[in-house]
Amino acid sequence: MLDRIGVGAIDDLFDEIPKALRIDALEGVPDALPEMDVARLAGARAAADGLPLNFIGAGAYEHHIPAPVWALVTRGEIYSAYTPYQAEASQGTLQIMYEYQSMIAGLNAMDVSNASLYEGASALAEACLMAVRAHRRSKSARILMPATVNPAWRQVARAITEGQGLKLEAVPYDAATGRIDPKSLEQFAGEDITAIVVPQPNFFGQLEDADALTRWARANGALIIAAVNPVSLALLAPPGEWGDGGADIACGDAQPFGVPLSSGGPYVGFMACRMEHVRQMPGRIAGRTVDTEGTPGFTLTLQAREQHIRRAKATSNICTNQGLLVTAATIAMAMLGPEGARRIASASMTNTRKLCDKLCAIPGIAPLFARTFFHETAVSLPRAAHEVVERLAHDNIVAGFALGEEYPEFENALLVCATETKTDADLDRFARALAHALT
Repeated sequence: MLDRIGVGAIDDLFDEIPKALRIDALEGVPDALPEMDVARLAGARAAADGLPLNFIGAGAYEHHIPAPVWALVTRGEIYSAYTPYQAEASQGTLQIMYEYQSMIAGLNAMDVSNASLYEGASALAEACLMAVRAHRRSKSARILMPATVNPAWRQVARAITEGQGLKLEAVPYDAATGRIDPKSLEQFAGEDITAIVVPQPNFFGQLEDADALTRWARANGALIIAAVNPVSLALLAPPGEWGDGGADIACGDAQPFGVPLSSGGPYVGFMACRMEHVRQMPGRIAGRTVDTEGTPGFTLTLQAREQHIRRAKATSNICTNQGLLVTAATIAMAMLGPEGARRIASASMTNTRKLCDKLCAIPGIAPLFARTFFHETAVSLPRAAHEVVERLAHDNIVAGFALGEEYPEFENALLVCATETKTDADLDRFARALAHALT
């Protein structure tokens, strides 16, 4: 290859790089291994993770993934697909994006969805930026961010937006209910508020009074950003139907549909909005059309990312189409259908309620909040939750999320989740192990 292009050595390809910026070797990189040894090493590393019984949620959820999902996703023509820049040659990829958008818009009862974003946290950040662009009457760039929003999502949103002048202002929760009291928003009444974020369910698993919060926002001239778990929308009222007129923007993570936990990613963020805000939405929109002969086809209808248009006009320079994960989520949602999604949501709710009852039957354990949760809830323990989590790890059980890590006032509280993947035997095993850990 070097001879063909007229280059004497590989180093000649990099002669533009000053020698002072070059390094001879990478520290800490081990010697190369043969394929067989690499496979053995990778297998050993994977085995070290084990297959623990998992009761943690906190924003990433273990749901059953039907075998056809990844059997189809890993086909060669799909596995390497990304964004179809040549629409006429990428009809299959574009159709997947179109079907994904249609299902996400339907789940959220919104007019339009994009395809897609990195994950839920950056989707929330993009929703905040979008709200500032969309709400032109507001000049404050103030976003009310409840403390019941996933802490990791809040941190990411702050990191992405504060350099762009947004002000994320905390809204405290009621310690008795674990929810936002709409009356607590009265301190902001009459002020220039750009938008309020409404998590549903919130990080504690509790169900916020989304209707009341939406009505408050409407009455005070603020936009509503819904941060939702898509599985919950199979049973709960979708953002487009909240309060008077619904939310303006809905965002979240589609990970529960067909995407494995994978030690934290990659996942797939979603965003949907009202049609009046569509030109402020980041990412891409695939549309369905017909050609001059009436044959249906698909194309990229709106592309608001900087690589497609002038950078100064772009709505985002970080959003991306998570094509592989979009495909997995699309196949999973198509296989489930509305009834299948309702069964999963209902089974998850039932299992978490069973688990809560079993745990609270143990002396010293009680619900942290009232029972207005979806498929995740917090319980109060007689000792520090992080100690219990560490102890149960020795029993090959991921006990949950120690809330004290993010909420110091709840050092003894454990957030647990039981999806449809858990059996009664699993719940009993966890309850016995927890009771033993507290002795």
